[in-house]
Amino acid sequence: MSEPKSSARSRSVPKPALEAVMADKAGNPLRRALWLDAMDRQLRPHLPPALASRCRLANVDGEHLVFLVESPVWHAKVRLAENQLLDAARSIGLKATRVTVKTATARAHSPVPDEPRRSTVSATTHKGLRDALDALKDVKSTRS
Repeated sequence: MSEPKSSARSRSVPKPALEAVMADKAGNPLRRALWLDAMDRQLRPHLPPALASRCRLANVDGEHLVFLVESPVWHAKVRLAENQLLDAARSIGLKATRVTVKTATARAHSPVPDEPRRSTVSATTHKGLRDALDALKDVKSTRS
């Protein structure tokens, strides 16, 4: 008797999710987002240091660059640095001739980390933690 046809097929290995999405037309928005992120990362070292951590390349539409900033103050600073931004964009191969700056209410994600924030813990909190540790030590010693 012959074996069923289903076992005659070779088993296929499932594709990783990212590879599966990128293989289809549905992956075009993802490819575009990855390309924009790569352009932003290439552009960032050419920007003035103050702007590098406060603005993000949001879109490239032909010769038009769109930057996203977190407040009107940074909006104005990016507008003042427009010529530097265009020169920087041209240096990485973009044919940029104009810049638009948009202000977002939420902070734009930046791959350049800000200075680490220190959390301050009060003396009362320290005392409470020490008391809790001492109480745990007492529990351990009574179990032994």
